[in-house]
Amino acid sequence: MGRWETFSPCAGHKEPTQVSAKITPLYELHKELGGNLVDFAGYLMPLRYGSETAEHHAVRTSAGIFDISHMGEIFVTGAQAAEALDHALVGLASALEAGRARYTMIVNSEGGVLDDLIVYRLSRHGFMVVANAANAGVVAEELKKRAEGFEAAVDDQSENYALIAVQGPRAQAVLERLTDADLAGLKYYTLISGTVGGVVSFIARTGYTGEDGFELFIHSEDAVTLWKKITEAGDGELTPCGLSARDTLRLEAGMPLYGHELTADLTPYDAGLGRVVRLEKDFVGRDALAAVAESGPSRRLVGLVARGRRVPRAGYAVIGDDGSPCGVVTSGAPSPTLGKPIAMAYVGIGSTPVAVDIRGKQEPVDVVDLPFYRRTDK
Repeated sequence: MGRWETFSPCAGHKEPTQVSAKITPLYELHKELGGNLVDFAGYLMPLRYGSETAEHHAVRTSAGIFDISHMGEIFVTGAQAAEALDHALVGLASALEAGRARYTMIVNSEGGVLDDLIVYRLSRHGFMVVANAANAGVVAEELKKRAEGFEAAVDDQSENYALIAVQGPRAQAVLERLTDADLAGLKYYTLISGTVGGVVSFIARTGYTGEDGFELFIHSEDAVTLWKKITEAGDGELTPCGLSARDTLRLEAGMPLYGHELTADLTPYDAGLGRVVRLEKDFVGRDALAAVAESGPSRRLVGLVARGRRVPRAGYAVIGDDGSPCGVVTSGAPSPTLGKPIAMAYVGIGSTPVAVDIRGKQEPVDVVDLPFYRRTDK
């Protein structure tokens, strides 16, 4: 999840004429760094600091630091916290060991995705659910409703936490200069409690870039201190990165974006993520998803690589080999790593995409397996 929602920088945007968005604890620091601030999911966030392409390459080759404090942190605690989450989510939270994390989803009664989430098990009776910013309120309210009848409390602590991501092949080396925590022994999708630069933190080996990296959950008042210590420790190796680079990184890695590849009108099976659904247990939306699993989805998510230089953008029609529309692009951008325009799109089962209609002209594309990019050190 990590993970974004509703707004794709690569799809284009307009600067807000009125500022009504929230700010993160790092807002003033972003201004000092010359960040181009935009309204994203109700928060003023940096789109870029300089060149978004340079920021992208920094994460692929060295390390980048991101403010993702807009994400929601919702704590579920109590003797039946695990059972409540099993009922609320498509995954099996009760199977997690303390210190482990799992990618999952919360769906409505029809099986449509309300949000994709990461659930961290902090202790026997304690969990942290990380939701996308635009959906955090909805997720918190749904969890409260679905926890009724269980000995479990749901507490939305999003306003009290900041979240900093350090991503890239040099991320571990940078953070090791600031902590005695065993980062080398921290496996993917695990979490420990420790101090980084003297700041108490949950340290998770998770991310949304396709690279190795860490996400640091800290109290809001410590955000500026920690950011500055990390950037000082990473001098020459670490680049501040904004939303644009984060979007092209996740797109290359084939990671879904809420509001694009995931919506309340789509099921996990549509997105090719049926593996996260545990139909052997009862949960909200189970019957609807069981029916989809049996019949199969009516569409599939594919990767497209443009043969030319024009970029397939979200909302553009995908054209099949019979010359008629067979689907729609959900995300698209120039790929700094591949040097070609790429896109993800939903197309009908059995259709053969051959082009994308870009402003009235059919531009040829090739269908490829996702992800577009996979790091070689896995």
